[in-house]
Amino acid sequence: MRRIKQRRVKKKFYQLNQYIRSDKLRVIGFKGEQLGVLSKDEALFKANQLKIDLVVVAEKADPPVAKLIDFKKFRYQQSKKQQTSKKKKTQEQKEVRFSPFMAQNDFNIRIKKAEKFLKEGHRVKLAVKFKGIQLARKEFGYNLLKQAIEKLSNIAKQDSSPKMLGRLLITNLIPIKKHVEKQTKNSQLSPKKV
Repeated sequence: MRRIKQRRVKKKFYQLNQYIRSDKLRVIGFKGEQLGVLSKDEALFKANQLKIDLVVVAEKADPPVAKLIDFKKFRYQQSKKQQTSKKKKTQEQKEVRFSPFMAQNDFNIRIKKAEKFLKEGHRVKLAVKFKGIQLARKEFGYNLLKQAIEKLSNIAKQDSSPKMLGRLLITNLIPIKKHVEKQTKNSQLSPKKV
């Protein structure tokens, strides 16, 4: 049986108090004020007076930047920053493709898929792909997109008007924030079965 290697998450190492390697530091105070460039000993003395830690925030700067802060509080703030950056990255652009002469049931299925993406908070690109002689009848594609936009108008707003890009007729939809927030609140309130 093959062994699967698990990737270890690299935890960032912070230089702390007496383990700081640099002799001179640019020190930022407890409330965010600049204290100037101090020697390591002076900075440690100030940290001991205030009974907090001296943490190197930017070690690649010249001289390295250190902050007077409680280390546990600092790590908590860093984890919160990472979580918010992950939340911002989760919004992706999803694409739903149509063909100009598709059956009504196929159209409804694609609309449901686009609706699902919008409720999750993603941007949606609606694209109608023309093949061969279908390019001569572009008005069918415009009508199809118009119908799709009307069906999704209660949960999304149109970002750009439909335009041709090669053989594709494209428009973008953005979810309405009120609707997305309601969905996330409801999912958080409902008890999860284990």
